[in-house]
Amino acid sequence: MHHRRIRTTALVTTLVGAAVVAPLGTGTVAYAGVTAPVGDVGQFRQTFVENFSRDASANGPFARTYANSWQPYPDGTGGMYSSGSQISARNGLMDVRLDGQHGAAGTFGTPGDAWTHVGGKFSVRAKASGGDGNGAAFILWPTSNVWSDGEIDYPEADFAGEPMLHQHSMVPGQESTATSMSTGVTWRSWHTYSVEWIPGRSVTYLLDGRVIRTITSNVPTTAHRYMFQVGNWGAPGHLFIDWVSTYTYTG
Repeated sequence: MHHRRIRTTALVTTLVGAAVVAPLGTGTVAYAGVTAPVGDVGQFRQTFVENFSRDASANGPFARTYANSWQPYPDGTGGMYSSGSQISARNGLMDVRLDGQHGAAGTFGTPGDAWTHVGGKFSVRAKASGGDGNGAAFILWPTSNVWSDGEIDYPEADFAGEPMLHQHSMVPGQESTATSMSTGVTWRSWHTYSVEWIPGRSVTYLLDGRVIRTITSNVPTTAHRYMFQVGNWGAPGHLFIDWVSTYTYTG
């Protein structure tokens, strides 16, 4: 499994200004973070959506209620992750409680399909409240657990900073090098973050439905999973997730 601290903006390799341009393609998906998406988008067929409409408390009920949507790291993994005690659902939100002592991590999707993505579109609407000194990383991580099979992070950063994208080198021994970019927005307000991954060709990053960057090097070609991690440090707070949706690339 993949375990690491969230990077701050001071540690990124390459930082360029965010330029907002026209949306990529067309479709029926709501992009402004208002409602959960419905329908296919261009070359991407929607296969999974979760809007956390059922309230469920931590310490068992959330894990049972969302067993077909969320595959957590086992509690105690890495000596820092305890999704069972930290994650609940209320008022239509996945609520990740930050207490400075317990982190949380896991993969979105069903037990059978969560680890099988070879290309696709991956979208999440999220915001953070409090949690200074902590941060989150939403990650497309290789199912092989071989880092050089490619790592895509978006959004990722300290909650006190700007969410960023990081696309890592696939050259063995150089995986810590990444092409990176700031979004120019804040974790403290709702935003929709999307990745459109065409295997071996391109990764396009969208913020609230608009393209901010397309990268055509170090593009993965093998199965990945879509997940997030938060650490076990920093001030109390919450990471809220309104909805998450994944799509298959149809070519």
